[in-house]
Amino acid sequence: MTNIVDLSPLGKTSAYRTDYAPELLFPIPRQGKRDELGLSGTLPFFGVDIWNAYEISWLNSRGKPQVAIARITVPADSPNIIESKSFKLYLNSFNQTRLDSVDALQALLQQDLSKAVGASIHIMLTQPDGFDKVAMGELDGLLLDRLDIEIDHYSPAPELLKAALDEEPVEEKFVSHLLKSNCLVTGQPDWASVQIHYSGPQIDQESLLKYLIGFREHNEFHEQCVERIFVDILRQCAPQQLAVYARYTRRGGLDINPWRSNFSTGRNPPNLRGARQ
Repeated sequence: MTNIVDLSPLGKTSAYRTDYAPELLFPIPRQGKRDELGLSGTLPFFGVDIWNAYEISWLNSRGKPQVAIARITVPADSPNIIESKSFKLYLNSFNQTRLDSVDALQALLQQDLSKAVGASIHIMLTQPDGFDKVAMGELDGLLLDRLDIEIDHYSPAPELLKAALDEEPVEEKFVSHLLKSNCLVTGQPDWASVQIHYSGPQIDQESLLKYLIGFREHNEFHEQCVERIFVDILRQCAPQQLAVYARYTRRGGLDINPWRSNFSTGRNPPNLRGARQ
């Protein structure tokens, strides 16, 4: 891979193609940011990035427009992520493309997205007759945002994190709706709710909330922020088990929801759309 973020369409004026154009997809290697975190070789986590695409449309063989919602699940161990604007431009390229069936669309998405990320992805398409079955719900856990704390630091500071390393381990699940980061290229705000599920030395709640709020002026892509949160908590608080799940609000008809964990429940996290999504 020779692509770098500065070469992506993000932050640039773009022509919106309406004919099928898989070359619009812009992969970005994950390893560059993982190198910053000191991650090489075996990763300390596994997981997925769940993309929801709400603005998919194409033409059937008679030229009649069709619409669907897509859930795309990308494994965290894939070599690449896909830059989100290029993803949107790619999806728009189907707008005036005639396809024989929804299965033909799914096959093209499977082929192109798997090639871009460098690993097999999973796609589920929901057509209009299933829209009423798309579930909503919020991340469960104790709300950290209830804490009345003073904040004066808005960049990631892992040294803020504290845990009772000399006490008996606990299992807890926390949620905050105050995660905000900024696009690595454009600086546009990215808003998210985040769930921290762990077992091990008890994590100090105030320090965890201050740490999460510390991303407020930080520039990174969604997937990179979640991996940074995971690694910082793992190193500073030494949990035996840890999972970090962020549900980001959508932009351009797409939302990205990274999940990283070092323990298995036998399934991926639920893809429930939050109120802000």
